[in-house]
Amino acid sequence: MFEEQEYKCPICGKLTDKQVSHFPFCSARCRTIDLGNWASEAYVAHSPITEADELLDALRKQSRDE
Repeated sequence: MFEEQEYKCPICGKLTDKQVSHFPFCSARCRTIDLGNWASEAYVAHSPITEADELLDALRKQSRDE
C-alpha cells in the first residue's frame, strides 16, 4: 500500500534508512562533517530580498553619492 521511500545521505549520497540513529545521515562520521560545515560557515541561510530592502539600498547609495 505505501511505497518505501529511498533516502540519500546529504553528505556522501549513500542510501540510508529512517531507522538509523544518525538519520538523515548514513553514519556518525557524515553527521559530524555536516556539523563542521555549519560551524565553519560553509552553509549560509539567506533571507529573501524584498522590494523594501532594494529601496533602502538604493536610498543609501544615493545619499553616499551626494
